[in-house]
Amino acid sequence: MSLEVGMIVEGKVTGITKFGAFVDLEEGKTGMVHISEVAPTYVNDIKDFLSEGQTVKVKILTIGEDGKISLSIKKAMPQQRKPANHQNRNNTSPKQTSSRPGNFEWQASKKNEPSSFEDMLSKFKQASDEKISDLKRMENKRGGYSRRGNSSK
Repeated sequence: MSLEVGMIVEGKVTGITKFGAFVDLEEGKTGMVHISEVAPTYVNDIKDFLSEGQTVKVKILTIGEDGKISLSIKKAMPQQRKPANHQNRNNTSPKQTSSRPGNFEWQASKKNEPSSFEDMLSKFKQASDEKISDLKRMENKRGGYSRRGNSSK
C-alpha cells in the first residue's frame, strides 16, 4: 500500500530532536512529526510525550516532491466531544487551576461559559491596567526613577 496524504498509519519513533520526532513508516519510509503536531497541548519538551521505539499513530499531512513526509500525531487522535456539564477530573475549582499554564485571569472562569474574543480582550485589558496602576503605585512609594541624583545648578 502506498502512502497518501490524509492516511492514518502506525509507525515507530526512531529519533527525537528539539523540534520534532522521526517516525519509520511502511515501505521503509521515514516521516517527521513537528513538535507542534505531537499533542493537542503546548509541548515544551518532546521527550515528555514520546520516546524512541514507541509505536504511534500518525496522520500524513504532506508528502513533498523531494520525498519528505510531514506527520501529525494530534490530528490522528480521535476527536472527543466533552459534555457541556463536565467537571474537572480532580474536582478543583477554577481558582485552583489558575496557576497552570494557559489559565489566565482574563479568560473565562468557567469552561462551559461562552465567551467571545472581545470579552476576553476586555478582561485582559482591565487586568493589565490594574497591574500597571499597582506597579506605578509601588514605584511612587519607593521613589520611582527620581533616585538618579540631583542635577540642580
